This record gives sequence, structure tokens and C-alpha cells, in this order.
Amino acid sequence: MLVPGSWYGQDVHRCAIDLWQHTGTSLRRTAEWLRSILGKQERWQKWHPLEEERERTCYLAASTVHRWLDEAGEEARESVGGQLEGLAQGKQLGTDGLWARLRGGKERVVLMLVDSVSGLIWPPIVAAREGSRKSWQRLFERAAEAGLSLEAIEAVTSDGANALRGYLQEVLSWVHQQRCVWHLWQNLSKKLPSPSEEEKEGECDQVREELVTLIHGVLDAASYEEAEVYLASLKAHRSGEKIWKFLNVHLDAALMHLLDCHQGLIRVSPEWYWRDFRQRLSHGRNHGSEERQERAALVWAIYHNFTPAQRRSDHKRHYRHPGQSPLEAAGHPPKEITYLDALGV
Repeated sequence: MLVPGSWYGQDVHRCAIDLWQHTGTSLRRTAEWLRSILGKQERWQKWHPLEEERERTCYLAASTVHRWLDEAGEEARESVGGQLEGLAQGKQLGTDGLWARLRGGKERVVLMLVDSVSGLIWPPIVAAREGSRKSWQRLFERAAEAGLSLEAIEAVTSDGANALRGYLQEVLSWVHQQRCVWHLWQNLSKKLPSPSEEEKEGECDQVREELVTLIHGVLDAASYEEAEVYLASLKAHRSGEKIWKFLNVHLDAALMHLLDCHQGLIRVSPEWYWRDFRQRLSHGRNHGSEERQERAALVWAIYHNFTPAQRRSDHKRHYRHPGQSPLEAAGHPPKEITYLDALGV
């Protein structure tokens, strides 16, 4: 359990990384929690108020925990080549980006590619901007390096990133793009009429309700023909011209999931994956450089792939593979191997 050149054993290293990764706490609180347990100090006194206060014996700092995490990130980066080779690969993927502000005010975006069937995350990248084709090209090339067969991809669900669409048309011309319905609703909500001085609020609410019903009819249609009927009703509506023009342009991409070859294609980009990522990275402020942020993202992706989903569904969340990790859903259950073993901690 000894770690060469370290004051702490392997169990402390593993506990620190797992505490930060699994509980979503900060580096400072991770170090404080471990100091309390190891030295029976600080918070330990709150748990055992009748015990006599001992001399402080543990000096673990947040910067030390950060260094251990970065070392795990180095291992994750070195293992990208062939990392997920041989796994069952779905033909439908989802992609999304998350912006983070680093120290010094720099902004970077973490780009992620997810298997829509198993939930497996391919190694992510950090780019200066998502409006560049080179950024998306680097994401797909990294996934290919890890074992993804680009020729087997049939469809990708994403938001309206023009650079991604341009890359797919130029390089992966056979891949269809499904527009994220959630992002479409965000854009459409801005085109709904709002009360003006000439209109009464009640009349405006009625018009908005009519338009929302017609939009639902288009986006949630069971067939392309049904969507065309609702789209024609939008065009004929006295306040629906702007919405009709927008949906008419994006209709094919919004209904790509109706094609026989794309049955089961997700309609929403995998934004919910970022929920846990935000907690651990504090939106990137813990990382002073783009390289460190990318290494932390690689560690998080490995953690996610090894971690099973909970068996019970929540009120708002349902799990496609309850009790299974993405690796298990992809046909390679990790068994007794943990993500800490994979990172060489």
C-alpha cells in the first residue's frame, strides 16, 4: 500500500480521488474530510464531542489532492489509444459541449461523444470553441483512436452547432444529424407572441396555447405525413408564420428518428451527463490550464463508464440499464475491476 515518494499510502490516494469523483465535493472539502479522519481532528471533534482534542497530525492539502487527480488524468490520457476497442458499438451517438471558465478568465468547452444505446462515453476533448470544424474533427478522431468505428455510425443527435453539421457533411457524409428537440423548443419559445399594448393578456395566452399545441403536433408526430399536416396548420395560423419558417427549415433534422433505419434514436442531446461533471469540476475553475481540464474530463469519463446506474428510477429520471454500468451494457462487465484500478491509482 506504500506509494513511492508520498507521505500517504495507496488507500489514502484512492479514497481522495473517489471522494472527489463520487460525491461531487470540492478539493478543499475532500482534503478537510480526509484530514479529519486520518488525524482525528477538525470535523472529527464534531462527531466525537466528548473526546479530548488531539494534536494535529495530518496536513493533507487540497493542492496535494489536485496533484493526485492530475496524475490519474495523465494515466487516462496515456490509455486513450485502444481504450474501448472491442466493445459492442451502437450505430447512433449523441454529442454535446459544456463551457467552463478557467483561471485567468479563459473559457474552454468540453466536447463529449456518447453511445446512445449503452451510455458509454468516448474520451472527451477540451477545445477553445465549438464553432470550429477542427474541434469536432478532433473529438471524432480521438473516439476513433479509442476504438470507435466511424464507418459504422449512422446518426448523431446534437444541438444546432453549424460546425458539427459542416464536419459531418464534409467528412462523414453518410451520417444523419438528429436535431435536439429540447434546443428546438428553446429557440421556438423566443418566437411565441408576447402581450402588447393592443392585445389583451388573455387573448395572447390563447394564441400561445394554440401555437404550442401545433408545435407539439409537428415535433411529436408519429409520421412525417402527420407532421406536414400540423406544419400546414402553423402556416395558416395568423401568428404562426415565424414558427412555420423555422420548423420548415429544420423539419427533416427534427424528424430523423422516424426513419426505419433510426428506430430508437434519442431525440435529446446527452446534456444530463453534465450534471455530475459540473459538480466535480466546479465549471473548470479548479483547473488552471486547458490540459489539466482535459485530463480531469478523461478521468470523469472513465469513472462514468465503470459506474452502474441506480436500480430504482427517480420521479424525473429513468435509467435505460438499471443496475448496469455502460461497460456492462456494452458487453464487457468490469466485474471486480474498478475505475481506480483502470487509472492505476
